[in-house]
Amino acid sequence: MGTQPIPKLLLKNSLPLMLSLFTCSLYNVVDSIFVSHLSEGALTALSLAAPVQSLMSALGCGIAVGLNAAISKAMGEKNQKKVREIASASMVLAILAWMLIVLACLIGMKPYFAWQASGNIQIYNDGIAYLRICMLVSLGQMVQWVFDRFLIATGRSSLFLVTLSTASVVNLILDPILIFGYLGFPAMGTAGAAWATVIGQCCGAVMGIIVNLKWNPEIPILFTLRVKGNCIADILRVGVPTAIMQGIVACTGIIMNTILQAFSSTAIAIMGVCHRLQSLATIPVHGINNALIPIIAYNYGAKHRTRINQSIRCAMIGSFAIMGVVLLLLLCLPAQILQLFDASEYLLALGIPAIRLLAVSYFLSVFGLVCGTVFQSLGKGDFTLYLTLLRQVVLPLGLALIFRRSGNLSMIWVAFILAEVLSAPFAALLMQRIRRRILLPLDEDTTADTLTASMTSRTESE
Repeated sequence: MGTQPIPKLLLKNSLPLMLSLFTCSLYNVVDSIFVSHLSEGALTALSLAAPVQSLMSALGCGIAVGLNAAISKAMGEKNQKKVREIASASMVLAILAWMLIVLACLIGMKPYFAWQASGNIQIYNDGIAYLRICMLVSLGQMVQWVFDRFLIATGRSSLFLVTLSTASVVNLILDPILIFGYLGFPAMGTAGAAWATVIGQCCGAVMGIIVNLKWNPEIPILFTLRVKGNCIADILRVGVPTAIMQGIVACTGIIMNTILQAFSSTAIAIMGVCHRLQSLATIPVHGINNALIPIIAYNYGAKHRTRINQSIRCAMIGSFAIMGVVLLLLLCLPAQILQLFDASEYLLALGIPAIRLLAVSYFLSVFGLVCGTVFQSLGKGDFTLYLTLLRQVVLPLGLALIFRRSGNLSMIWVAFILAEVLSAPFAALLMQRIRRRILLPLDEDTTADTLTASMTSRTESE
């Protein structure tokens, strides 16, 4: 971290993360591709379900992030008893999260689709058939979040890829079988896509348990309902802000779908397709950013300002270069991409300009994403929160609400471009403050240390 060339270090650390993100995103895209061949209404139903699934992921991610921080601290303190207690507490939290999701399903799912489907019976029925299964059988997803994080906390990222790949491969195999009714199975439509998803998640959870029991002895697996309140608090202290931030962004998707209702259900389907494409298109940036965090954090602790600046520069250049290629592909091939989703002429007419405009916003998002990562790496999570809320909530929603009055659907997509452009000066201002208050003093500390060491050496020689 402190001596290896930065470009090589970024590349080496980001590639496994890119692979894991690609595997995770791919089966969401494949889900939509298969379902789109049922009907456009089925694709719209999945698009309406996506923000709710993001809320579920926010719960799991919050537990996972809090668990990672708490268990890493306990391992650093060599407190094996605390490690065991935190592991047990995280499993209980996973079950509580699942129970909360089940309760939300029983109370809120039908009213949600009655609101979002705008009276379209097919979208209403397909959405309920899909989301009911995903929510009621979400225990596998919650458990997988926890056991995957056990592996990451002990540095066994390669084994984490095994569990993630297991879930994805099972889902990809089962999707066509259960959706269309191959190999003697009944054709279940959107419900088949849901069953493929949850079975994959359960297989990933089982694989995570097996891998941890066999190859992760540092974290003992002992399930008990008698957990200590301070362990729960340690996990939630870090995890709740993460869950809230992701939850707010997920709620933005719900509101954006409501705005798009004023145009057509096809517009919602396009938004769902573009959301899936974005999850794939921005994988390189997220991979680089995840690799950037420990590099900056390490060199910040070591007071290596030059390496921090070089890391930021390499991440910016690399991310913009890769996203430039992605931008060209999306600008040149929107029709071919939409054809994968069995697009009608109407969907093509609306979707081609949408993909091209949103591709520009994906490219412009690089600056905000890298800046947010830098803030997080240097302990300024509040800066990351402010920037995320501005980029992904306040500006896009505010501009979309204004542009909706024009009656021009393309202006909704332009709102995402303007959100990135208008948030960039704010990100640059925060970055300048980081440089002035955190990075510039590092050289002063280093100089002071050098002078102290020199004076000590001179005194000893005298």
